[in-house]
Amino acid sequence: MVAEEAPRRRVVVEVCNARNLMPKDGHGTASAYAVVDFDGQRRRTATRPRDLNPQWGERLEFLLHHPDAMASETLELNLYNDKKAIAATGSGRRGGTFLGKVKVAGASFAKAGDEALVYYPLEKRSVFSQIKGEIGLKIWFVDEPPPPPPAAAPAAEGEKGGDAAAAADKKEAAPAEAAKDEKAPADAAPAEEKKPEAPASDEKKAEEAKTEEKKPEAAADKKDDNKDGKKKSPEKGKKDGDKPKEDGKAKQEDKKDAAAPPPSPSKLAPPPSPSKKDLAIAGVAGDLEIRPQSAADKSMAASGASASYDLVDRVPYLFVRLLKAKRHGGGGSQPLYAQLSIGTHAVRTRKATPAGEWDLVFAFHKDSLTDTSLEVTVHEEAKKPAAEGEPTPPDANLGFVSFDLHEVPKRSPPDSALAPQWYTLEGHTEDGAAACDVMLAVWVGTQVDEAFQEAWQSDSGGYLVHTRSKAYLSPKLWYLRLSVIQAQDLRLPSLPDAKAKQCGPAFPELYVKAQLGAQVFKTGRVPLGSAAAGTSNPSWNEDLLFVAAEPFDPFLTVVVEDVFSGQPVGQARVPLSTVHRRADDRVEPPSRWLNLCGDEARPYAGRVHVRVCLEGGYHVLDEAANATSDVRAASKQLSKPPVGMLEVGIRGAANLVPMKIAKDGASGSTDAYVVLKYGPKWARTRTIIDQFNPRWNEQYAWDVFDPCTVLTVAVFDNVRYKGGADAGGDPAKLPRDTRIGKLRIRLSTLDTNRVYKNTFPLTAVHPVGVRKMGELELAIRFTCPSWLTLMQAYGSPLLPRMHYVKPLGPAQQDVLRHTAMRIVSGRLARSEPPLGPEVVQYLLDTDTHSWSMRRSKANWFRVVGCLSHVATAVKWAHRVRTWAHPPTTVLVHALLVAVVLCPEMILPTVCLYLFLVLLWRYRARPREPTGMDPRLSHVDSVSPDELDEEFDGLPSSRPADVVRMRYDRLRAVAGRAQTLLGDVAAQGERVEALLSWRDPRATGVFAVVCLLAALVLYAVPFKVLLLGMGFYYLRHPRFRGDMPSAGFNFFRRLPSLSDRVL
Repeated sequence: MVAEEAPRRRVVVEVCNARNLMPKDGHGTASAYAVVDFDGQRRRTATRPRDLNPQWGERLEFLLHHPDAMASETLELNLYNDKKAIAATGSGRRGGTFLGKVKVAGASFAKAGDEALVYYPLEKRSVFSQIKGEIGLKIWFVDEPPPPPPAAAPAAEGEKGGDAAAAADKKEAAPAEAAKDEKAPADAAPAEEKKPEAPASDEKKAEEAKTEEKKPEAAADKKDDNKDGKKKSPEKGKKDGDKPKEDGKAKQEDKKDAAAPPPSPSKLAPPPSPSKKDLAIAGVAGDLEIRPQSAADKSMAASGASASYDLVDRVPYLFVRLLKAKRHGGGGSQPLYAQLSIGTHAVRTRKATPAGEWDLVFAFHKDSLTDTSLEVTVHEEAKKPAAEGEPTPPDANLGFVSFDLHEVPKRSPPDSALAPQWYTLEGHTEDGAAACDVMLAVWVGTQVDEAFQEAWQSDSGGYLVHTRSKAYLSPKLWYLRLSVIQAQDLRLPSLPDAKAKQCGPAFPELYVKAQLGAQVFKTGRVPLGSAAAGTSNPSWNEDLLFVAAEPFDPFLTVVVEDVFSGQPVGQARVPLSTVHRRADDRVEPPSRWLNLCGDEARPYAGRVHVRVCLEGGYHVLDEAANATSDVRAASKQLSKPPVGMLEVGIRGAANLVPMKIAKDGASGSTDAYVVLKYGPKWARTRTIIDQFNPRWNEQYAWDVFDPCTVLTVAVFDNVRYKGGADAGGDPAKLPRDTRIGKLRIRLSTLDTNRVYKNTFPLTAVHPVGVRKMGELELAIRFTCPSWLTLMQAYGSPLLPRMHYVKPLGPAQQDVLRHTAMRIVSGRLARSEPPLGPEVVQYLLDTDTHSWSMRRSKANWFRVVGCLSHVATAVKWAHRVRTWAHPPTTVLVHALLVAVVLCPEMILPTVCLYLFLVLLWRYRARPREPTGMDPRLSHVDSVSPDELDEEFDGLPSSRPADVVRMRYDRLRAVAGRAQTLLGDVAAQGERVEALLSWRDPRATGVFAVVCLLAALVLYAVPFKVLLLGMGFYYLRHPRFRGDMPSAGFNFFRRLPSLSDRVL
């Protein structure tokens, strides 16, 4: 038998061009070539001599034998200046000079057809490298079906004839090939310091490159041949673009290549940045991975790495897997069902299939069990009576099987699943004989067990959909840019006579309206026939920006409308599947003409010139700016490898308040669950039914791409699982889950590779007041395998490049943010189980920009707190100036003399002082992550009316007198803010009045003072003048008057524009 080969994958790298390279040849130019390393393979482009903006357009292909490992690989491109090309023109220099490098994570490769041209900035190899410029690449992969297996007979003959020769040549070729492997990377990517001893021709250089490319593939093929026990056919060895050679030479090289060991990736390429494989060793999970971790991941984790579910407690559960039942004798046609009983727990299964199968798993919380035995009983449903009114006979009991819980085996997740067994039921109700067998398995496990996620759970309501734990993924969002340029050949609809008389001879005004789903945006109005519009071709040149979510809406509708008639001139549709995607602003999207379709009288109403593209270089903001958790661009090609991993263990909550109050008011209950949001991934724990101190003990993981992001955690009371049946499947009729509390944790405040186990208070703001709702216990760990990569993230821009080269306005960002929030909320509400809009909006902070007196007070006191240090410094200077503490004032005099006489010591002294202050404050640094701060939020001083105003929607639904009272209060607050703004403006206008001669006498005095000051500054040395000014400012109070100084009085008398405001 010949083993079938797995499907292979080809990675294609198209090296397009480079821009603005650093001159390296001493003549202001560079002869650049690129060397690309990926998966132990190396490819090289041609040399473009004496060009700082070279154009290649070459495609380099790499063969992947294991497509699943592509995400853990890193493609590295090194750009060199070819000194051999310079040497051929007469210069004495040979070798290569480094021009820059680029690293691209394998997870960002696009599928064939989705690739886009992306310009990567060239990175330095060391701190002292002089690098600049960028290189444009297109990278995609193509999956190929596995090749047909070779014939068995020729392979067997080749194996017999070639084993002896291969064994003989292996000993001779190994030392030579080992030395050659060490020199190969240095020849393909020459360093700056080393120079080759002897010149090499272009033919020899190209042949060495081909030999180098063939080595990893030949070694891999040899390894596969040894594994399968067969030798590859010659036709199969010629696959990857190898040129035909002479027979003798080819045989020798094939023997050497087969004997040589495969070169290690560390020799072929520098160590890449932290990839998914590196992070997996540290415990990094994928985007949608939910703990528990598999046994393979555990075994892959090295010593010191994180283990699965190590942040929470392992909770024991009794698992019962019920597969099927079999009647003795094959009799009976009625359906079967089973009943599981453990003390007070009694669970009835659904009806079995006609074949007697259930395939159900039940998980009982072991601490809640009140008995030491498990009993599984099988029943047969009784037949319905033939005539109405007859009593229904009881269901037949086919027997039971009992298990002692002390004898139940224990299982850990690395072990294989426990195999179910057949058990004969005992205690048949009729004659006591065995009537049925049941296949089941019983074991004791934990929540790490893979059967736990889909099992019936005793502490979360069984099989209720709305109580299950799930992971959700936000839809991938793009900005859709529609550039409306102009319209031509417009045929306007005929106006009714009444409207035609009203319009008169005025030009009709046209605008373009575009609609994508529920989003509608309009351009400005342009009069048809005016100078701005031309003769009959109106021009707009405006951009309209939409938020598009995958899967996209089918069409973008573009309508040209007339303002006066109120009728559309024509409309066109743009399929979003044909829209161009771009990753940056360097590539202009193609424009297109859209034919406008009018009514029946005007099937062709003209055409409009537009440019449509999906902007992949932006990050679509769907969160509040102060609590963002993801800043990656929408285009996959621009994504970078993760810098670390965030693990969160939701251990439990304590002292939760009753959220559902009984009708008599004597009792209450809380059905709590937790929702976590970081990046595009949402995690929801299972709902613990009727517990004020629930224990979830669930663990989740996220990839971290930026350390300056925020994790959001919120606790809710589940109301939907009870009201879901009454809603009849209509999401609008489902009850809304109640907020219990929320907290945010900024990752930059966490130490890496450290476990934080803390209890955070839950405080919620309700219309009736502010209450402490309980406490939430979390375990958090931020793992980062590379400290250098983490530090590099602090120096990189927070948002992608497009946000800076083509920024969006603040008002436009707010509109797009709220649109994105509504899209995410609508998509997650259609999941199963649904994540309610109230949950999504609460975590995304959709009401951040709404008016709140409480938030306004909090922001005002935050500003005051930031300026308090300045006020403290001013007070200290005043105390020194007034000689409140004479020794301090004398020391300040000495410091002033030292600073004036040695000005070069100012900056070093300030930096040293800051260092010592930071070192002193290091002892008082926050040791634990902090949650929400009620005092900072000013929830303790808020009045009920202000809370009611905060929760009032738009438009207001309160009575008119309440709205009038709140409006008067808002006018009073705005009046104080208006006065403050006027005072600030007046100070600036007084400064301008000195130069505008608005007060001729004051400006004349200022001019004379400036002339005298110039003469004094020319005559007196600056150091003496500075000392005199300092001593004058610090003079003793007996030489100081009680009234303001003349300069201060002079400035206060300058005119402002306040007297000219109506």
